[in-house]
Amino acid sequence: MTSTQDVARDLAVGSIVVADYQTGGRGRLERRWVSPARTALLVSYVLEPNPLLSLAAGVAAAEACGPDVRLKWPNDLLLDGRKVGGILVETTPQKAICGVGVNLTWAPQGAAQLGRPREEVFERLSEEIAVWVAAPADQVLARWRQLSATLGRRVRIEVPGQVIEGVAQDLGQRGELIVDGVAYVVGSVTHL
Repeated sequence: MTSTQDVARDLAVGSIVVADYQTGGRGRLERRWVSPARTALLVSYVLEPNPLLSLAAGVAAAEACGPDVRLKWPNDLLLDGRKVGGILVETTPQKAICGVGVNLTWAPQGAAQLGRPREEVFERLSEEIAVWVAAPADQVLARWRQLSATLGRRVRIEVPGQVIEGVAQDLGQRGELIVDGVAYVVGSVTHL
């Protein structure tokens, strides 16, 4: 299939799409997500819109992947400081499509692999998604902070027309990243 996101877009809330392989997998900023067949968990959940869905899904995915997985704002899963997975949320007024990709038995150069069975991670992820998308915002933000690999670090954040370096201090109430007192809603973050 091209992408679990593309298939899920036309389905009802509550639907789940899983693929062995994608020809058009993508992440944020139209970055490609490519992996050999059956080496990754590739899944999209059709959910009710939620302003903190990306962070809630990140918490759910980190919990599903195990105690060594940390979160990089806004949507990356890290294992030993290397990317092991990512989250892509696309919304309409009626629904949100939440895609999760996790490298299980293969990873591109420089990335990490989780090394756990797909069915086990998928089952745990589905349980955790149900819990965290229904959790109160303050609980999602608190758990995200606990799992963060970004907060407290020097970062470079690239936003349209601007590059900022500073310390990632906290999350705002809407999930924005606060760097040296300024809140950023979007941007590409590099840990320095």
